[in-house]
Amino acid sequence: MIHVIDQKFNTLKESLKVVLTRLKEFTTRIGHADSIRVVGDITDRIDDPFMFVIVGEVKAGKSSFINALLNTPDLCAVAPSPMTDTIQQIVYGPERKEEVLSQYLKRVFQPSEILKEIAIVDTPGTNTIIAHHQEITERFIPGADLIVFVFESKNPYRQSSWEFFDFIHEDWHKKIVFVLQQKDLMDAADLAINEKGVYDHAKQKGIKKPIVFAVSAKDELEGRTDQSGFEPLKKYILDQITGGKAQQQKLTSTADTLLQICHRLQGGLDDRQRQLDADIAFREEIITSLDDHSKKSKKQCDVLVENLMAAYDRVANQYDQELSSALSFFTVLRRSISAVFSKSQSLKAWLESFTQRLKNDFGKGMQEKINDRVLDLAESIQQMAHTIDLQIRNSKTILANDHEIFSEIAQRRQNVLKELREAFDQFLERTENFTTKELVDTDSQVGTNVAAGSGVALVGIILAAVTQGMVFDITGGVLTALGFLVAGITLGLQRGKVMRQYRSEMEKGRTRLKQELTDELYRYIESLRVKMNEQFRQFDAHLDAETTELSGLQRDLTSMQFDLEKTRKQVEKAL
Repeated sequence: MIHVIDQKFNTLKESLKVVLTRLKEFTTRIGHADSIRVVGDITDRIDDPFMFVIVGEVKAGKSSFINALLNTPDLCAVAPSPMTDTIQQIVYGPERKEEVLSQYLKRVFQPSEILKEIAIVDTPGTNTIIAHHQEITERFIPGADLIVFVFESKNPYRQSSWEFFDFIHEDWHKKIVFVLQQKDLMDAADLAINEKGVYDHAKQKGIKKPIVFAVSAKDELEGRTDQSGFEPLKKYILDQITGGKAQQQKLTSTADTLLQICHRLQGGLDDRQRQLDADIAFREEIITSLDDHSKKSKKQCDVLVENLMAAYDRVANQYDQELSSALSFFTVLRRSISAVFSKSQSLKAWLESFTQRLKNDFGKGMQEKINDRVLDLAESIQQMAHTIDLQIRNSKTILANDHEIFSEIAQRRQNVLKELREAFDQFLERTENFTTKELVDTDSQVGTNVAAGSGVALVGIILAAVTQGMVFDITGGVLTALGFLVAGITLGLQRGKVMRQYRSEMEKGRTRLKQELTDELYRYIESLRVKMNEQFRQFDAHLDAETTELSGLQRDLTSMQFDLEKTRKQVEKAL
């Protein structure tokens, strides 16, 4: 029967080893040094016996406690000054010997029957002033199967002790037994008060049923076993561990520790996922802002063009009436007669004057109206750029650079954001990002002014440059056509035909001006939206990489947690 049970536990241990290998690969993949070390330590110790780790402050009586528990007075050195300067792993051996494993760890072999099923680890004091000692002790905690927390019975309330308790209980959820050592130095009533105090304090800190023993190593080693208090402690060890449960407890403890590691890693992944979700939301907000501001700018553009068309219509109607009147039969006749005496009164001279005035009003006058209204459009485009800049600066940071697990990834993200901010600042300053040679003639006076300025601040000038000459081109075509039409007028006989064709050409010019001006301004607005969006290419690559990597990490971690929980349940049912 025992052989069958041992075989079951060996099979379950192999299952844990498989998960340990996967977990080691996982921690290496994420590059978290502490997790790599802890998983490596557990891997190295999984075949060790059930491990008691003895912790407590300097001079709490830890070494004497171990000597009494193993009934070996000289096993651990005891002196008025701190003696334990390394971690000592005490294991079974046919004879007493020591083996130095590292600068801070040695293994002591001792021929004690109890050590056939358990190993005891003696640690430096948690409040030692010797460099690295508490750090060394903390590093040994994850591999422990049971923590024996030794207090000096006279004063079990020291803050440093309970701070270390928080690390053991809250960080690693380790099973803890409390021992008040040196009870021989206290009277029964005061000892009972301190036992109750430790019990209550531990319960307040989250242990449902604290286990507290009061012992005297001095009494035990001097043969007063009936009053030393070790008998209840040894019975607890026999009932809970050495009485055939050591293997089960060892595997349960290992599974719990691995689950706790997975839980901590899951917390890190959750933080990282929240950061990714926030960054994706931020990126979507950027896209929405660009789209919204682009639409707003295009509406401003529509208003500008409609106002311009109204002005165009007023000028066109004004000159329509003047031309119609000038081409009446009697007016043409009068001008023809007057031309005999003065060339300035001729129809040709009047037409030249009419054409020049029309050109001025449709050319310079219309351009001035565009320039007056272009400021609203410029302000809308500038607001689009400034809004995006502000959103970049206010992006939400969840994964801090000092994150317990993913500080490296957090720093990488911060670098991407920093580069994004710097790139966008440069984008706003560089004028070439807001115009091209096709839009602004760099050899012109306008082009010189634009080149001398900086980016977004000169959008108004650039917009004026975009439309510069457009009205001249369109009305010039109208006027050329008009010149051909009126050249053959004789006594106003073709007045109706001329007016119809004048109006047709003016309408064509209007349609062309509206379409080309709208297209040119829309194209400019859209080009800026695209350029601003392109500044996020590196950030988008970061989001894509994070999405892919996090998906894989979460899948693997979930699988390991499932296998660990399944194995733990099988361990509980094995006996």
